[in-house]
Amino acid sequence: MINTYRMIEQDDFDINTRLHTIVRGEDEAAMVESVGLALVKLPDVLNRLKPDIMIVHGDRFDALALATSAALMNIRILHIEGGEVSGTIDDSIRHAITKLAHYHVCCTRSAEQHLISMCEDHDRILLAGCPSYDKLLSAKNKDYMSIIRMWLGDDVKSKDYIVALQHPVTTDIKHSIKMFELTLDALISFNKRTLVLFPNIDAGSKEMVRVMRKKGIEHHPNFRAVKHVPFDQFIQLVAHAGCMIGNSSCGVREVGAFGTPVINLGTRQIGRETGENVLHVRDADTQDKILQALHLQFGKQYPCSKIYGDGNAVPRILKFLKSIDLQEPLQKKFCFPPVKDNISQDIDHILETLSALAVDLGGTNLRVAIVSMKGEIVKKYTQFNPKTYEERINLILQMCVEAAAEAVKLNCRILGVGISTGGRVNPREGIVLHSTKLIQEWNSVDLRTPLSDTLHLPVWVDNDGNCAALAERKFGQGKGLENFVTLITGTGIGGGIIHQHELIHGSSFCAAELGHIVVSLDGPDCSCGSHGCIEAYASGMALQREAKKLHDEDQLLVEGMSVPKDEAVGALHLIQAAKLGNAKAQSILRTAGTALGLGVVNILHTMNPSLVILSGVLASHYIHTVKDVIRQQALSSVQDVDVVVSDLVEPALLGAASMVLDYTTRRIY
Repeated sequence: MINTYRMIEQDDFDINTRLHTIVRGEDEAAMVESVGLALVKLPDVLNRLKPDIMIVHGDRFDALALATSAALMNIRILHIEGGEVSGTIDDSIRHAITKLAHYHVCCTRSAEQHLISMCEDHDRILLAGCPSYDKLLSAKNKDYMSIIRMWLGDDVKSKDYIVALQHPVTTDIKHSIKMFELTLDALISFNKRTLVLFPNIDAGSKEMVRVMRKKGIEHHPNFRAVKHVPFDQFIQLVAHAGCMIGNSSCGVREVGAFGTPVINLGTRQIGRETGENVLHVRDADTQDKILQALHLQFGKQYPCSKIYGDGNAVPRILKFLKSIDLQEPLQKKFCFPPVKDNISQDIDHILETLSALAVDLGGTNLRVAIVSMKGEIVKKYTQFNPKTYEERINLILQMCVEAAAEAVKLNCRILGVGISTGGRVNPREGIVLHSTKLIQEWNSVDLRTPLSDTLHLPVWVDNDGNCAALAERKFGQGKGLENFVTLITGTGIGGGIIHQHELIHGSSFCAAELGHIVVSLDGPDCSCGSHGCIEAYASGMALQREAKKLHDEDQLLVEGMSVPKDEAVGALHLIQAAKLGNAKAQSILRTAGTALGLGVVNILHTMNPSLVILSGVLASHYIHTVKDVIRQQALSSVQDVDVVVSDLVEPALLGAASMVLDYTTRRIY
């Protein structure tokens, strides 16, 4: 306070009255006592001076005492820097002064909108910019190196030092002291010359000073600890620093005028508008996050920001003062416009990968993966799918818990869990209504509740065919298409329909059971209980059945093939035999592809999509036959519809993840 008083004298102002109102103690009670002492002393001063207008600046508790006294004594108040948001008790004080003030000078357009939304009369608000920017933007001191050497030493170069200025957060003193301790640890590890300014006199400052002394900052060779730097010199120090770190409003406001990189710590300035030079570290449990922020920011040069002013605030304020009609009634008018949200950089978004946990519950394997927003599978876990309900649920929970824990180590922030499963699913409730014979004991199963209760995350569930379509919509060849159909060929045959950009579920969640389109009245039995379905011809199970028949008749193996005694005959053996010239294997594959092709023709005639995507391990073996069937059997109006093989490696996992990731980007699912 003494230094501020001397600076006012140095600027050739006549000081009419001096008041000592600061009660020592550096705690909450001392702040209250200081306000009370000022309220006791100010009435006599104001009665003697009888000012026409009282100019009150900022958001300090001593300014609140001044505004309260003037308002109760019917003295007009002009408040400078109202409407801003920082995120501490200063907000309450600033907004309280706003309600007491009659006229307002604000620094940014958002602050102006905030004042309007707080019911202040637009005609009494001036958007002038910050007065300090007038001095900042005109500051030209060619001899800045002498200032740097005076405060930091003769061996320090421009852009090769740090300025640290951190104050207590009076609404969370304990946490702010912990953050200050971590900051000092990070600065010690970073090993750059640092100018540390002592904190202000708010509650908690005494504890912060103790932390400085405990760590030996005042005697550390890399640190210079000072209580005050004259404003003109401070400007030069931050203008030529490699980085500024702390939670002072100076860092997020004034320093932007020079493009100096800033690391804003904690919540003290959480709502401030900032230029691109400011990187936020909202919270930190260790020094590592702060240290990474220092590595990201130190030595960078950003464009100069003029969010808070263009250097012409003072002339505007003088003009505004002259325009005030002293005969005008003091009563305020009110209005209620909306407020824009403010968005700024955050260290968490830079250092963490927003991700989903994806679960694929197949007929053979149970797989869990961490999937990033871009569709990258960061890590995948695979286990055999147990046969009983209880074992399966326990394994899903165990794998998801392990994956969620691993995600923290991999720096992935899990936004939710998506589950792809066989069977008919009610996605609104997260319940598997009933499944096929492939997944036993899987009827009326609530998957959402146990997972959500265990992981404390939102959970989405859908059929595996639907998930394949969702994967294509977000990451694959269906991206941006209004209407397309996905057919997934695996152990069974599934599918999903996207119509007008949305997934079709049907009235009883049975839409897109494309594997059970009947293509023959007297075809083989299907797992659904019917016969002649696509799945009875073209699924992996159907091919395995036909392969086993051939093998039992010694008609499967051809030259160059062998099947070990302990290995079950499967679809891949049939495909291998067909490739090696086995005519019967080729005939079976052709029949399977034809059945699938007829199903696709039915889909084209029913849905008229713009694209059909074949997905799964068997897709590439069927694509040519399917296209032949379309040319021979489909109406001419749909023969030009393209049929392609999916280029997604893990459609079920990606589709499960997309349910989560689409939600986080505010898609309606």
